[in-house]
Amino acid sequence: MEVNAANLNSLRVGYSAAYQRGLGQAPSQYPRVSTIVPASQKEQKYGWLGKIAKVREWIGPRLVRSMEQHDYSIKEKKWELTQAVDRDDIETDNLGIYGPMFEEMGMSTQSLPDELVFGLLKDGFSTVCYDGQNFFDTDHPVLDKDGNETSVANTDGGSSTPWFLLCTNRPLKPIILQRRKDFQFVAKDNPDDDNVFNNNEFVYGADARMNVGFGFWQFAWGSKQTLDATHYETARGAISGMKGDHGRPLGLMPNLLVVPPSLEGAGRALLQSQLVNGGESNKWAGTAELLVVPWLA
Repeated sequence: MEVNAANLNSLRVGYSAAYQRGLGQAPSQYPRVSTIVPASQKEQKYGWLGKIAKVREWIGPRLVRSMEQHDYSIKEKKWELTQAVDRDDIETDNLGIYGPMFEEMGMSTQSLPDELVFGLLKDGFSTVCYDGQNFFDTDHPVLDKDGNETSVANTDGGSSTPWFLLCTNRPLKPIILQRRKDFQFVAKDNPDDDNVFNNNEFVYGADARMNVGFGFWQFAWGSKQTLDATHYETARGAISGMKGDHGRPLGLMPNLLVVPPSLEGAGRALLQSQLVNGGESNKWAGTAELLVVPWLA
């Protein structure tokens, strides 16, 4: 194949199409557990995470709720993936392998939000959220009805494979995906480009700017206990009983059980089996949806 503008343009179109096919082949689970927040700057503060607003009876002047001044922010990270095509492969028409490679490139970029979101969820036992405690902790500070600070848990500890029960039917989900720039396919395929002159390679890449952080810890329960009816009941009771400051119920109902592939069987038995213990009715059947996430493996 002659290396000229027309042929290079044809290759660019073909590689871009393969990249787009790869985007469509990557299953995305992150929207189930995360809220996407567009960003206009490198670092965004989320001081409002300290307050879950609740309606009150209007007696006297309005009570104006300002954002809590928590110093919690998410700072963007840059991400890139670059693929080189050897000029010799173009000249000898040895291009068959590159189509699948660019499809894989598309799948990889599309999968990044899943890796980030579920990676953070998994690390929630050792990563702090807006109140200075680990996201999954036993000592989250909350004011009781008398204004006294108490400690509230959203984990029951353990040492086994972690699983998560979440409330994802509210506007803000447990994880925040802060997105400033989506991946864009870019070609450096001018014969006069330095990469061609120095390395005899045409270069194609994609880059993005995004990062993840935590939302309200009250919307999530993380456990490293055995996934069984007893611990599931504990998790459901804890989330549905969550209260905001001054003892106001939050009205939460967990609806999504998130597990790694190794706990799929236990999750199905817990939520999808109608009978247990040799014939007893399973009272937890259908009480939440099961989401099996390979990124938690």
